[in-house]
Amino acid sequence: MERHKLIVKSNRLIAKNIWEMKLDGCTNVQKAGQFVNLDLDGLFLRRPISVCDWEEDGTLTLSYRVVGKGTAQMSELLPGNEIDVLTALGNGFNSGKDCRKPLLIGGGIGVAPLYKLAKEIAARGLRQTVICGFKNASEIFYRQEFEAIQGLTLIIATEDGSEGVKGFVTDAMKGLEFDYFYTCGPMPMLKALCKVCDAPGEASLEERMGCGFGICMGCTCKTMTGGKRICKEGPVFNREELVW
Repeated sequence: MERHKLIVKSNRLIAKNIWEMKLDGCTNVQKAGQFVNLDLDGLFLRRPISVCDWEEDGTLTLSYRVVGKGTAQMSELLPGNEIDVLTALGNGFNSGKDCRKPLLIGGGIGVAPLYKLAKEIAARGLRQTVICGFKNASEIFYRQEFEAIQGLTLIIATEDGSEGVKGFVTDAMKGLEFDYFYTCGPMPMLKALCKVCDAPGEASLEERMGCGFGICMGCTCKTMTGGKRICKEGPVFNREELVW
């Protein structure tokens, strides 16, 4: 964990209630699936946001859904504004896993951290399938970005059938062959996925956090070896560890 003063490069609406913010000056993101914690004016707790992408020039990309005071304040930040950020939090995905047919599954804003992961997997020369699930077509984001990744097959699913496969991500998975999966999304989706998937995999859990770095114990989840902190031992866990 490191504390940085980062500068907003851009901040734009990319889908219904979904924003993309690019920050300049981040030097220590280590892997896909990690998150950062933002200090916002007038709010006691920092806001944890998954890393969507990170570039060698120090550009950090965050995609977030506006759901409350914190994220609403984030959407009002302008280029040139400075923000206090704790970076390199959490353990992230193992993109170097020995597999031949990886499947990536994201639900809602849980799609965001899979973008960096997909880029890391593509850099290994592997072909991959990515399923992105949304409530409806108005919430779809990062379609073109995923489609631009070499060797990647993108499947869109919407609950109302307004675009792509009608139903949940579990419906879009039917008939697919894969030997390892990575997933991020709301808890009900993760629970359903881990029940229907026979393959090994990794799940990034979404949970409200207090401190964001393991002190308050407020985001503990059940695992086969006892309680673990999502912000510290997670947010990524092997599916075999989790107790639903």
